[in-house]
Amino acid sequence: MTAPLLVIAAGGTGGHMFPAQALAEAMLSKGWRVTLTTDARGARYTGGFPSAVEVQVLASATFARGGVLAKALVPLRVLGGVLGALRRFRRDRPAVVVGFGGYPAIPAMGAAWLLRLPRALHEQNGVLGRVNQVFARRVDVVACGTWPTALPEGVTGHPTGNPVRAAIRARAGVPYQPPGDGPLRVLILGGSQGARILSDVVPPALAGLPEDLRGRLAVAHQARPEDVDRVMRAYARADISAEVETFFHDVPERLAAATLVIARSGASTVADLTVIGRPAILIPYAGAIRNEQTANARGMVDAGAAILIPESLLDAEMLSGHVASVLTQPAAAASMAQAALSVGRPDATERLVEIVEALSAQA
Repeated sequence: MTAPLLVIAAGGTGGHMFPAQALAEAMLSKGWRVTLTTDARGARYTGGFPSAVEVQVLASATFARGGVLAKALVPLRVLGGVLGALRRFRRDRPAVVVGFGGYPAIPAMGAAWLLRLPRALHEQNGVLGRVNQVFARRVDVVACGTWPTALPEGVTGHPTGNPVRAAIRARAGVPYQPPGDGPLRVLILGGSQGARILSDVVPPALAGLPEDLRGRLAVAHQARPEDVDRVMRAYARADISAEVETFFHDVPERLAAATLVIARSGASTVADLTVIGRPAILIPYAGAIRNEQTANARGMVDAGAAILIPESLLDAEMLSGHVASVLTQPAAAASMAQAALSVGRPDATERLVEIVEALSAQA
């Protein structure tokens, strides 16, 4: 008997691909066959997927890039992708199709809708992306990585959480060390977009802390390549011990050791913070089209796990005051860490697996 087939439709960014990868790994372990459908851009993110996952590159396109001619050809390219997916699905009928958003998901999700296959969406952010908005009323289940998620009228969301890397799960609930007499470890994560403002504001904010706090800081700051040197100089001038890198390969370890995290509120960052359980100051990326990073932060903020600073109000003096308020109140900081855990979903992958298996059983 042939093993059931799960088709995952995703692409465009790592934010779509990482949870897709987690689901693929889990379903392979249960004996399913897994195919990933994406486009040429999304295929660049497939290196971490298990080799057993078949990668199918389908034609797709977006109105967000290219000139007038490229935009005019978008419907034709999408139609070609849908027709290609229809041909594949008729040859090897999927038991379930799950979309994770991004324009590369359109062909498979469109074909699944036309064939009335069991299908679901997973939305990572607190606001549906454009493609998920289109398909939200055309699927059996909408799984929500961030809760609450703004959904179209009549659509019921199923809060699953966002799957996190195995290295994060391995540190789920590692005991938090409140600020005391030892090092005060502050981790700054800017994300792939809009990291520059954190490089502009965070060093002077930490430099403005009282001397007894400033002298115990152990800072790890992720910055853009063009900003690394000036950020290092800023910390050196303030006599603050700091590591400044373009990318930290040991973020799970650094999160587990952190006294305080200052970060953008991307869906993956928020998921990591709530699974490990750390206090945070979150600064949503103002350039996000649907203001989804503010929505992502809502759960932590409402629980008392994070302080939210809109980018339009961010300055060094304000940030310095908030940092000091966390680092000088151990009990409050510990309470924030516990509150972060209270909204975490370390079992997000398992929740997605349950949805896939339930849809398969209904087919």
